[in-house]
Amino acid sequence: MKGDYSGPWTKQKNEYNTPSSCCYAIQHTTRRQQQCIQTQTVVVVVPKQKPTPLKHSSKLALLPCHIHTNTFSFDPMLLVLLFLVASSLFNPALSYPIVSDSGRRLSPANQTFQPGSELNKLRVVQSYLKKINKPASPDGDVIDCVLSHLQPAFDHPELKGQKPLDEPERPKDKGYNNTDIVGGSYQLWSDSGESCPQGTVPIRRTADKDILRASSIRRFGRKPRRSVRRDSSGSGHEHAVVFVNGDQYYGAKASINVWAPRVTDQYEFSLSQIWVISGSFGHDLNTIEAGWQVSPELYGDNYPRFFTYWTTDAYQATGCYNLLCSGFVQTNNKIAIGAAISPRSSYGSRQFDIGLMVWKDPKHGHWWLEFGNGLLVGYWPAFLFSHLRSHASMVQFGGEIVNSRSMGYHTSTQMGSGQFAEAGFGKASYFRNLQVVDWDNNLLPLTNLHLQADHPNCYDIRQGRNNVWGTYFYYGGPGRNVRCP
Repeated sequence: MKGDYSGPWTKQKNEYNTPSSCCYAIQHTTRRQQQCIQTQTVVVVVPKQKPTPLKHSSKLALLPCHIHTNTFSFDPMLLVLLFLVASSLFNPALSYPIVSDSGRRLSPANQTFQPGSELNKLRVVQSYLKKINKPASPDGDVIDCVLSHLQPAFDHPELKGQKPLDEPERPKDKGYNNTDIVGGSYQLWSDSGESCPQGTVPIRRTADKDILRASSIRRFGRKPRRSVRRDSSGSGHEHAVVFVNGDQYYGAKASINVWAPRVTDQYEFSLSQIWVISGSFGHDLNTIEAGWQVSPELYGDNYPRFFTYWTTDAYQATGCYNLLCSGFVQTNNKIAIGAAISPRSSYGSRQFDIGLMVWKDPKHGHWWLEFGNGLLVGYWPAFLFSHLRSHASMVQFGGEIVNSRSMGYHTSTQMGSGQFAEAGFGKASYFRNLQVVDWDNNLLPLTNLHLQADHPNCYDIRQGRNNVWGTYFYYGGPGRNVRCP
């Protein structure tokens, strides 16, 4: 009889009581012109001592089994089972009720949420996720609300198991009143009043594309070396700054005009910031930095963003931007470091500032950061630093750009608003109300200021003073022009 041999093996009853025997069960089927011929099961008994090979070229299975004399009987339940399996193959979405031995209908095993308490639990979970998983902000950022004790800073061995500190004593302000001609800037992600729940901190999510834009994983989130000192020839970093030195400083404060300067190369940036500096300008340089920056390499766009930075070895191996390494401890649930600032100033129109203050807590010695109108952002623990553990020896304010000369000539990356200092209010960018913190935790106006512009034909700076803005300066420039080839 011609046909194909295949099929399942079934355990049979052994009426011969021959436990030393084996059986080969062969399912023999034939198909002819779309007609199905009855399936027969042929059982061949073979003594275990002398197995006789079958001469069919079919698939065989050697199994211990019991022999059944009625080889042509069918189990109705088996047919039903085969039918259900076949149905599920052709229509996987079809489901059948599950019935117990007593006939009681059972619920499907994969039904996770049921009416009543389970449905209410789902609503609670969804409500919680909505609080902590914020939608992407208009600038494309995703802000995660992370439990305070799980933020990156607490990966540091010195901070393991600790919690953020309470608020420190603020410096006593003997400075100047603000003016109504400028407005405060905040952040795009919180424009509609968004914030994270108490006990969490907002952290800008880092995507794989952010890391891929960096020259290497090691350099991701770090400044290139030699990005402070004014003698920048050969380093690609150019500054227009004012600074004070020659004393002991315990903090600095200023209001910084916010713009969105054009950055023409992915590996360049433009920033405006405060530097708190100690140590030499060799390998032991300590800095704390805060301000706003436009950095396509770090953020993937041209928005001005609130940022922080720190290093203890002149940008070689320690420190990072924002919260991209263990260091800065954030305590605020409304400000996201690295998030875009909004609104920004416009040429000849309304101007916007951010107020920043960095100071050393006289009680614990940590360096704290304040943003805007008295919002404490967090602190740099004192143990991170060597020289700054005691005090700063220099404070610096101003702008910095990177000139990569990728096209063989000076970059057109702008500093500040992209206008020279002489353009004045509403056109050129400025710092106002410059102050430093003394040993007794007092804010004092700056005296004995030094001005420095590395390439004044590309970016320059002009200082002033009045009763409203106190000590201030305008700074910036367009970069490449007829006087800056």
